[in-house]
Amino acid sequence: MASKLSHFGKILLRRRALDISSEETRFARCLSTLDLIALGVGSTLGAGVYVLAGEVAREKAGPAIVLCFLIAALSSMLAGLCYAEFGARVPKTGSAYLYSYVTVGEIWAFITGWNLILSYVIGTASVARAWSSTFDNLVEQKISGFFKASMAMKVPGEVLAEYPDLFALILVLLLTGLLAFGVSESALVNKIFTGINLVVLGFVIISGFVKGDTANWNLMEEDYIAFKVASNNTGPVNIAEEFGVGGFAPFGLTGVLSGAATCFYAFVGFDCIATTSEEAKNPMRSIPVGIVASLLICFFAYFGVSAALTMMMPYYQLNTQSPLPEAFSHVGWAPARYIVAVGSLCALSTSLLGSMFPMPRVIYAMAEDGLLFRGLSRMNTRTKTPLLATIASGVVAALMAFLFDLAALVDLMSIGTLLAYSLVAICVLILRYQPGSLNSSSQTEKLVELVEGEKVAVTGEDSGDEDGMEPDGPLRERFTAKLLFSPSSETPTQTSGTIVYATTAIISFLIVVLCIVLANYLNELLAGHPGVVTSCVILALLCAVCMIIIWRQPERKEALTFKVPLLPWLPLFSVFVNIYLMMQLDLGTWTRFTVWMAIGFAIYFFYGIKHSNKAGNGSSPKKYESAMQSKSPIYRGAPSDSDVEGGSSP
Repeated sequence: MASKLSHFGKILLRRRALDISSEETRFARCLSTLDLIALGVGSTLGAGVYVLAGEVAREKAGPAIVLCFLIAALSSMLAGLCYAEFGARVPKTGSAYLYSYVTVGEIWAFITGWNLILSYVIGTASVARAWSSTFDNLVEQKISGFFKASMAMKVPGEVLAEYPDLFALILVLLLTGLLAFGVSESALVNKIFTGINLVVLGFVIISGFVKGDTANWNLMEEDYIAFKVASNNTGPVNIAEEFGVGGFAPFGLTGVLSGAATCFYAFVGFDCIATTSEEAKNPMRSIPVGIVASLLICFFAYFGVSAALTMMMPYYQLNTQSPLPEAFSHVGWAPARYIVAVGSLCALSTSLLGSMFPMPRVIYAMAEDGLLFRGLSRMNTRTKTPLLATIASGVVAALMAFLFDLAALVDLMSIGTLLAYSLVAICVLILRYQPGSLNSSSQTEKLVELVEGEKVAVTGEDSGDEDGMEPDGPLRERFTAKLLFSPSSETPTQTSGTIVYATTAIISFLIVVLCIVLANYLNELLAGHPGVVTSCVILALLCAVCMIIIWRQPERKEALTFKVPLLPWLPLFSVFVNIYLMMQLDLGTWTRFTVWMAIGFAIYFFYGIKHSNKAGNGSSPKKYESAMQSKSPIYRGAPSDSDVEGGSSP
């Protein structure tokens, strides 16, 4: 029984080896660094910049919203840096799904990929409905009025929408056709719309600094009372809730942190860049640059718009639904609302494209590995796009946009995204302390096998180290407690790598428990409740011990175009931020997440686990079968072209 459980565990945690035999890909390598930056900015800088700034400033932070965006940007940059390193390390399509597969095992990879699909589908459908609603507002609700009168859907339960959104359906299907037509055409459309959006935001920022007044960053209670008197408001005045204490941060540090948590989601979207590894001309350089540059551009846009908005108009007068048109009316520039509307539609268009672009690529990667139905991995030979995956995902998203009220489902996007961020950070942490390498072509030394004339990445047993092994140094040594704080070698060994694996698993569990306590008992902690304080202190100390153990282990020295700094602190802090935000979600969201995962596990255990390339009995590519049949590694330097040709000859 124990041996069967052990074997089953090895199957769940088997890891994928990377084929480093060549740079060949079934995709078209046509995306430049500029294309990736535009894709990241377009996906991240959606309509939220036109709405979110007003909502957070009005209800949570006041003028200190600029600090909210700064904190949120720094938190997002932690995840962005982890994605950037993996983009330099693993130039293959699949994003967080693939990163998890090569590091922590198949079951975690499936969970990540399955939730990314959910995030992208809901994101696509919700943005399509938002586009439809924005356009409807421009034509004075004539579209919604027609559909409500002739095609109303009054179904109890708040699952279906008030009316079928035909406009959103057509929009998603049109963009699906564009994506199926070719990636270069999609990238061109994205660059045009992103450029228009940035021009409009530039106009907003400049206008705000020209027409704004810094006095609005230092308002007093007298100003608020005078405003209430002038507006003939005879109702009760709730100064603490609506005004706070005035000044730059009227709702204090609590308001700034609460606003930062909300603003964090404004930076979600850059991860779509990581799915373009096989379509970028130079992925090992373009992906890290694209991720970091797009996050910086988005931060400056959010920072500038929020600063301009709060200078143009007192924060307590902001309209949470349409803050920018109201602000321009306040300073006497009412016609500028049409410029804002154009920018908003362009932002929604690029955000929609950014949600749809990575979705078929994650499906393709999972289907190619056998974890989803293999038919979804078919490529169109002319356009070099995953045609079936693109059409299938587009149709599902279009139907959701057409029929469903997505307000209750939007939080499910957060779980998928935050889970992916956490796993990528954990994968970066683990890989940096493992012996061997992932054999990317940017490195000077590679461990390869020559099997039937083809160079492939080394694999061990089902759950063994997929990275290969160092040729020198004590690869195997007996574990002792001393090795936790005083390793025997300056280079990673199998023992030190195992220590990091185990310690990372332990600290991940401790962080989850700590975040659950903080999410549910924060007020008791701030009030100094002995039980809560003691629990948090013990958990924090245990986390600190784990971090020190990881920090003491030897780190792998390798040449990459980008590396995450400050290991292990930065990835672990990123994990803490992501899990804490996940624990803020309500019970209903977690219930829906459980249902979605039940469907996913049914697919995995009845199909994926048997047809996986790593199972050895599916229709897996020969490169995986060959790698699994031979166990004798040959340590070689970076192969030249002649080496590859020589190895390929019969």
